[in-house]
Amino acid sequence: MDKFNLDKQIRLFLTEDIGQGDITTDPIFSDDHEGTAQFVTREPLVAAGMKSVAGRVFYNLNPDIVIEFAMDDGQEVEADEILFRLNGPVRDLLRGERVALNLVQRLCGIATLTKKYVDRVAGLNVQITDTRKTTPGLRMLEKYAVRVGGGHNHRFNLADGVLIKDNHISACGSITDAVARVRENVPHTIRIEVETDNLEQVRECLECRVDVIMLDNMTLEEMREAVRLINARALVEASGNVNLDTVRGIAETGVDLISVGRLTHSALACDISMEI
Repeated sequence: MDKFNLDKQIRLFLTEDIGQGDITTDPIFSDDHEGTAQFVTREPLVAAGMKSVAGRVFYNLNPDIVIEFAMDDGQEVEADEILFRLNGPVRDLLRGERVALNLVQRLCGIATLTKKYVDRVAGLNVQITDTRKTTPGLRMLEKYAVRVGGGHNHRFNLADGVLIKDNHISACGSITDAVARVRENVPHTIRIEVETDNLEQVRECLECRVDVIMLDNMTLEEMREAVRLINARALVEASGNVNLDTVRGIAETGVDLISVGRLTHSALACDISMEI
């Protein structure tokens, strides 16, 4: 993650939460009242963002806060384990508590869910990827958590890659026309991906020599036939109706990529608390 952009976001989060000041903490503690805080998980999870995100929250409040311990990203931990320990002024520890917890609870949830999907397709030559179905303002963080969980990132934003979807095709008139117009305007270094709903569209994509063909909401039989038709002439991505029960069967059709919106839009926050 880009620390400059991360710090800019964190300062906005802190401003939102602190407002004009912590009217509970400030009267109780002086600036020189020191303490130690630790983050403890209440459930098994994959650790994500302890030093790189929670650490930056407290750094932005007070650069003199000392991180004594931080669980490595990607490490699997059991309930009641210490994830993060730091020492500094109690005022700053309490000011940063909610923002830091909100972020790492979210990131650990995404990393933990991603790891479950990755484990379900173990041994198969396929990658689990995320989508742009992220929380506005948190995309960089959420896509980072996907990587921590062993997944891969799809395009980061609309300028990151060409993906001609059903609405593009419907409004333009055909895959062929849409691909031709894109090729006239993007550099040769950019891959072109097209979303398809049926085998006829897959054949049209092959005629257009697109780089990536997305099979959207197809049956397993249709996906197997599409993979056979494509025959390694393009990367094949499966999307739609992907969950922990279906992902293995989809992977076994021979697709190269499986994009899963659930990784970011449906991951539950993990139960983590801070103790002084």
